[in-house]
Amino acid sequence: MASRFHSDRKLFKWPAGVAPARPLITLLTDFGSRDSFVASMKGVILSIHSEVRIVDLSHQIVPHGIEEAAYVIASCHQYFEDGTIHVVVVDPGVGSARRSLLVTTSRQYFLAPDNGLLTRVLWNERHAEVRQIENVLYRLPSEGATFDGRDLFSPAAAWLAMGEPTSSFGRVIDDPVLLPLAFPITQDGMLIGQVEYVDRFGNLITNIAAANVREWSETAGRPHPEIHIGPCIIQGLVTSYSKGKLDSPSALINSSGKLEIFVDQQSAARHLQIGVGEKVWLC
Repeated sequence: MASRFHSDRKLFKWPAGVAPARPLITLLTDFGSRDSFVASMKGVILSIHSEVRIVDLSHQIVPHGIEEAAYVIASCHQYFEDGTIHVVVVDPGVGSARRSLLVTTSRQYFLAPDNGLLTRVLWNERHAEVRQIENVLYRLPSEGATFDGRDLFSPAAAWLAMGEPTSSFGRVIDDPVLLPLAFPITQDGMLIGQVEYVDRFGNLITNIAAANVREWSETAGRPHPEIHIGPCIIQGLVTSYSKGKLDSPSALINSSGKLEIFVDQQSAARHLQIGVGEKVWLC
C-alpha cells in the first residue's frame, strides 16, 4: 500500500547531490541546560562534522512534553533555510520498541522518536517521506539505552549533513504515530476552539486562526465578536498588546495568525487559572 506520506511530489535533495560546506542543524529537547545532555549531543555532531552550524531552538520544553514540542517545532521550522536538519528529542519511551524517524519534506529534514512529535509537521506536509532509522552504522555504541538523543539522533543528523542519502538510514514507513489534533468548529452559531499553547508570558494561544474568525464573522454578521474563555467575556479584538487592559484579559490575532488571549504585562494563564485544552468560543 502506498504511504500516506510519500508520493511523487518532489522531496528536498541537496543541490547537485552535494551537501553544503556548513549545513544547519537545529536542536529542540526537554533536556534543560543544567546537565550534560545538550553538550553531549553537540559534541557528537561536531566530532562527525566539525563545520556544521548548530542552533538551539529550545531545551526548556516541559519534561516529557510531546504535545508542547510538537507545537514549537511546527511553529518555527519554516523560517529556516532549505536543507535544515531539525533534531527533536522529547523521548519518554527511550529504550523501548518505539521507532526512530527520519522525515524528508519538500524543504527540510526532521529526526525524532516516533511518538507524535512530528504530528503537526506531517499534517502540513502530507507528501513527506517518512523513514524508520534502522542502520546501526548511525548509532554510537553504548552500554545503556537511555540516551538516543546522543547515541542515535545526533550521529544520524551529522551523517545526513555530510551528505549520506536518506535511503541508507532505513525503509519508508506509512504509519508514524500521530497525536490527535483539535480543530475549531462552528456549532449553534458559535465558533468553538480551544487553547493549544501557553507561552512563557502566560499568553493563551488558541487553535482558532484569523481566517476562521473572518469567515465566522462574515457568516454570523458579527464584526466585533464576543469571546468567552473560562469565567471571562471579552468584547472584540484589539490590534496590539499595548491596547489591552492591565487588569483583565483582552484578545488579538497574533503574528502567527492565531487568536490569542492576553493580559497586558501579566500572565493570562495565571490570571484566569486555565491552560491548554480550555474551551474558547466566539458568539
